[in-house]
Amino acid sequence: MSGKLYLLPTPVGNLEDITLRALRLLKEMDFILAEDTRQTLKLLKHYEIKSSLISYHKFNEHKSTVSILQRIQSGENAALVSDGGTPGISDPGFLIVRECIKEGVEVECLPGATAFVPALVNSGLPNDRFVFEGFLPHKKGRNKRLNSLKDESRTMIFYESPFRLIKTLHDFSGVFGEDRQASVSRELTKIYEETIRGTISEILCHYRNKFIKGEIVIIVAGKQ
Repeated sequence: MSGKLYLLPTPVGNLEDITLRALRLLKEMDFILAEDTRQTLKLLKHYEIKSSLISYHKFNEHKSTVSILQRIQSGENAALVSDGGTPGISDPGFLIVRECIKEGVEVECLPGATAFVPALVNSGLPNDRFVFEGFLPHKKGRNKRLNSLKDESRTMIFYESPFRLIKTLHDFSGVFGEDRQASVSRELTKIYEETIRGTISEILCHYRNKFIKGEIVIIVAGKQ
């Protein structure tokens, strides 16, 4: 009998934001695939889980997927986790899920934490229709991607690092206009969580000359 691959969402910050079923499955797994074993180990230690950890990230997923798939096909059950949130959302996951499906291996994704959902709902911007863009390219293809969104009417969701937030807001100002409504959420679920809302120009003024920490979710209103 083949085993099964579980995709388990883990907290984006607060360790209490994990489901009881995810905790039970983490304890039952033959092994856990972790984007950063050091980060996942903090979670496992907190809940006294001793399952075996294997490093699985964007730099090794292509060469390790075959051997991992073979272990699952031999009867072992595996869980895939990212550093935070749901695997496959701007994190490794697509490749191994695709290969499991291709080989007839059962895959199950649990519901749970994803950073963009609370950021979107908390933004105050329309959330009945939206487009998730994740991380923009750093250089090649960046302008092309942004210009393709110039006339997008749905609310847009972006992930960004604190080191590129100012540059990205400047880029948004040039493409969408400095008066476009937006929202920036930072340190979601953590002690210093904050959401800054306003025009792109107003948000730029808020963050200019500030030391910015934490993962960033930017919500931008669509074109009226």
